[in-house]
Amino acid sequence: MPDAPFDTIAAISTGQVLSAIGIVRVSGPEALAVTDRVFTPLRGLPMSQRPDRRLILGKLKAPDGAVLDICLATVSRGPDSYTGEDTAELQCHGSPVVLRQALESLFAAGARQAKAGEFTRRAFLNGRMDLTQAEAVIDLIDAQTPQIAENAAAQLDGAIRKHTDAVYDDLAAICSHYHAVIDYPDEDIEPFTLTQYTQTLDGAAEKLACLAATFRRGEVLKNGVPCAILGRPNAGKSSLLNAILGYDRAIVTDIPGTTRDTIEEKAVLGGTLLRLLDTAGLRDTADPVEREGVARAKSAAENAQLVLAVLDGSQPLTAEDEAVLNAAKAAPYHVILQNKSDLPARWSMPDAIPVSARTGAGLDALEAAVSALLKDAEPLPVGETLTNPRQADAVGRALDYVRAAKEAMEAGFAPDAVLTEVEGALSALGELSGRTVREDVTNGIFARFCVGK
Repeated sequence: MPDAPFDTIAAISTGQVLSAIGIVRVSGPEALAVTDRVFTPLRGLPMSQRPDRRLILGKLKAPDGAVLDICLATVSRGPDSYTGEDTAELQCHGSPVVLRQALESLFAAGARQAKAGEFTRRAFLNGRMDLTQAEAVIDLIDAQTPQIAENAAAQLDGAIRKHTDAVYDDLAAICSHYHAVIDYPDEDIEPFTLTQYTQTLDGAAEKLACLAATFRRGEVLKNGVPCAILGRPNAGKSSLLNAILGYDRAIVTDIPGTTRDTIEEKAVLGGTLLRLLDTAGLRDTADPVEREGVARAKSAAENAQLVLAVLDGSQPLTAEDEAVLNAAKAAPYHVILQNKSDLPARWSMPDAIPVSARTGAGLDALEAAVSALLKDAEPLPVGETLTNPRQADAVGRALDYVRAAKEAMEAGFAPDAVLTEVEGALSALGELSGRTVREDVTNGIFARFCVGK
C-alpha cells in the first residue's frame, strides 16, 4: 500500500441510502484522539477514557463546533478489535448528508479516507484473521441465499483454517525433523526415516482431497446453478424470466424472434440460486442474427445443469416444441412448463406444470419442482465448502505436492527429494492462509471489498 499501513483511517460502513442508523468507523493509532475531537459525551469522560464496547450518547460536532447529530459512539482498543488496532464507531442517524459531514469532520481531525477493504486488510495484517477468513467477509456480504451465508459465516469463524492448519503442522513437523537431524548430527535426535511418516502423508492427502472435492459444488452454491430457459419463439420465455425476477428485465413483444441473444440474471428459486439464461426461440430461420441467437440458445442448453422447457399451452405442439423437449431432456435436470395457463389449453402432458408467466399462476409449483430436483442428497459440510477459485487452486496444488512426495517415497528416492515436495505443499498451504502470500494476490482480494469494510 502506498500509504503508511498504520495511520488512522475512517469510512462510512453502511450504505449510501436513507436509513434509521448509519455507521462511521475509525481505526488506527490516533483513532481515540480523533474521536475525542469530533464527539463529546453528554455526560462524563471523553471516549478515550471510556471502557471498551460501551455505547455512549453524545454530540457529533463539525470542525467549527456546530452540532451535526446527537448520536452514539463506542470504542474498542487493540489488539482486541476487528482490525487489531484502536477503533471507534459513530452510530448516527442514517442520513447520507449527516454521515458525509461526520466523515469530513473526522478528516479534519486527523483521519484519512479508508480504501476499499482496508479495515479487513488491517485485520489480516495484524493477525486477527487469515486470508480465508478475510475472503469469507466479502462472501458473507455478497451472500444471496441462507446456505451461502451460513457457509461464509463458518469460514469467518475459521472452519477452513482449522483443517488446513492441522495438515500444515503435520507437514512442517516432517521438515523440522529432517533438518534437525541434518543440522545437528551430534545431538540425541531420533533418526529420520521416511517410512515413519507414511501415515502422515496419507492423512494429509485424504484431508486435502476431501476439501478440494467440495469446490465444484461450492462454486455452484455461490455463483448459481446454470439454468437455460428454452422454447420456440413466443412461447413466453422472456415473460417467464420477468415473472421469476419480479421485474421487466427482458423485452417482451408479440413479434417472433425478439430475443436474439442470451440474457443472464440471478434469482433464488426453490431455495437455490439460479443463473437464469433467457435464450432466443428455437426455430429454423434465414436471418443470420437470429440464427446466431438460436445457436447460442442450443449451446446454453448443452452447458446448463437445469433447463426450463417453456411450451405454449394455448397452441398445438409443433416440431419446434419437440426439439425443445429433446434438448431439455438431454440436460442433467429439466422441468417442462405448459405456459399461458390463463388461456384455453390445446394439449396435455403428464409431467408438464401449468404456469402463466403473465399472471404468475403456477410459479409456486415451479419453485417446488426446482427445489425437489436440486436438493442435495448429501448436504455440503458447512464452512468446509470451498467456493473460491484461489483457495481451490492452493488446496489442489498442496494435494499434488503431497501425492508427489508419497510417490517419491515409494519409489525409494532420497529424503531430500521427498522433502522438496513436502515443502511445496507447505508453500501452497501458506498461500491459502496468507502465511506466504504475494502482495499482488492480497491486492486482488481486498479490491473486491467495499469502502468501510
